[in-house]
Amino acid sequence: MIGEARVTATGARVLVDCLLAQGVDTAFGVPGESYLAVLDALFDEQARIRMVANRQEGGAAFMAEAWAKLTGRVGICFVTRGPGAANAAIGVHTAQQAGTPMILFVGQVGTDIQERGAFQELDYRSVFGGLAKWAVEVDRADRMAEIVGRAFAVAQSGRPGPVVVALPEDVLVARTEVRAGRRVEIPRPGTDPEVMARLRALLAEARAPVVLAAGRWVGPGRDALRTFAEAHGLPVLADFRWQDALDHDSPCYVGDAGLGKPKAVRDLIANADVILALGSDLGEITTDGYTLISSPEPRQTLIHVHKDAGTLNKVYRAELAVQADPEVVVAELAEARLGSHATQTARLRTAHLAFLETPDQPGALDMGRVVAHLDETLPEDAILTNGAGNFAIWLNKHFRFRGSRRLLAPQSGAMGYGLPAAVAAKIADPEACVVCFTGDGDFQMTVQELGTAMQAKAFPIVLVVNNGTYGTIRMHQERAYPGRVSFTDIENPDFEALARAYGFHAARVTRTEDFPEAFAAARESSTGAVLDLSVAAEGITPHQTLTGLHAGVGA
Repeated sequence: MIGEARVTATGARVLVDCLLAQGVDTAFGVPGESYLAVLDALFDEQARIRMVANRQEGGAAFMAEAWAKLTGRVGICFVTRGPGAANAAIGVHTAQQAGTPMILFVGQVGTDIQERGAFQELDYRSVFGGLAKWAVEVDRADRMAEIVGRAFAVAQSGRPGPVVVALPEDVLVARTEVRAGRRVEIPRPGTDPEVMARLRALLAEARAPVVLAAGRWVGPGRDALRTFAEAHGLPVLADFRWQDALDHDSPCYVGDAGLGKPKAVRDLIANADVILALGSDLGEITTDGYTLISSPEPRQTLIHVHKDAGTLNKVYRAELAVQADPEVVVAELAEARLGSHATQTARLRTAHLAFLETPDQPGALDMGRVVAHLDETLPEDAILTNGAGNFAIWLNKHFRFRGSRRLLAPQSGAMGYGLPAAVAAKIADPEACVVCFTGDGDFQMTVQELGTAMQAKAFPIVLVVNNGTYGTIRMHQERAYPGRVSFTDIENPDFEALARAYGFHAARVTRTEDFPEAFAAARESSTGAVLDLSVAAEGITPHQTLTGLHAGVGA
């Protein structure tokens, strides 16, 4: 109507409305002066969007990534300009390596003073251009809704990943009539009948096939994978740090294709005549430095199924590249007549179960028996997390992800991931039993996030595998430069006292026989727990000792 006042909103208010339109109810971050207008707009939506206040931006970005990996929704993180964005880069890298949908919103200096080297100014397109799927800056308030909507689409489409959106201060306070749009819907790529017919034919002709499963397999999708594998007796390997892809009680689960593969797994991949890769990027860790599968022409017949066209034929020229949702593919294959490989899979399964057994470990606390106790006592919907280091082998190789147990772990190999991921898991699912595996070096990368846990009332159980050394680096050092150890020893604080200062129950465990009681007390604690597990550095991996490294023996 002529003369009627126009309804406008600030760019910050439009941003918050966009988040609500996309179903966002949780965000992580560290407050900063560069996006105060957003914080002010969020003030009115505290009942609908929970802002989790982190202690450091790297921890915030880790939490957003882990939350997204667990829930299947877009992880949201807010950080301030310059140093805040630089700290958060580790989480962006982690999301990029894992293919996790995440949006990092970063404050930015006003458009009127850009390119002068203003205080904490960064060119975010340049800084994150090669790291994120998309790095963009909102240059006008009336484009806020368009760009934020596109950010959600990009983060979730194809191979999911991180998007970085820079928010200049003046754009956040400018007013616009353009409001938030509808929720972004991401289509699931379907299957082509001719392609599926060829896929079935290749599998039916296979004599020594293997299935490699990566990505988020939960609920009906996970059930469909198991049904498909067991219907045809196909051996299934979980890809690197996707150990929860298939229930480990399945007779078809024969191990994982991560770091430290046993010989049986290496031989299985190398000698397969057909590899069915479901959602896998077929990266360096999975292929042992691109040696188990030769590039660009694999020795094996490679059937590569992935939602992202850009991932297909990126490194390997597949015999059959299938752009489709892997869950849809396995659901269609379950009823196909492909023959049975149950006999050879049973042999592989026997080898896998034998590998789970570990020799007695050096020292008074045996992690093999600790992991066995956890496997027996943890509920079948427990959530486990880890960062990076040799300690993670215990969880990634020797713990069984049975039932609906979940793993949150960094495909990027980032130290410090496990604790923020565990806190994020408790925020996403407060009733879940969440256990974090961390090393003494790994723990101290993000130990301050115990404060986030305290404030958010999100208390996991943290197991600190404390051997006084950066174990992975020490192992490589001993192999490459025997007898010349340097820079890898760690002098640690009193982890018990530190944990108690953050309100956690805490205890130090030095003997195997004391662990069950200590862990039972940890589970009873209403404020989480940190258990400092004192282990011998001599047991550098479950199957190898430092002494054995010096002598050139061991796995």
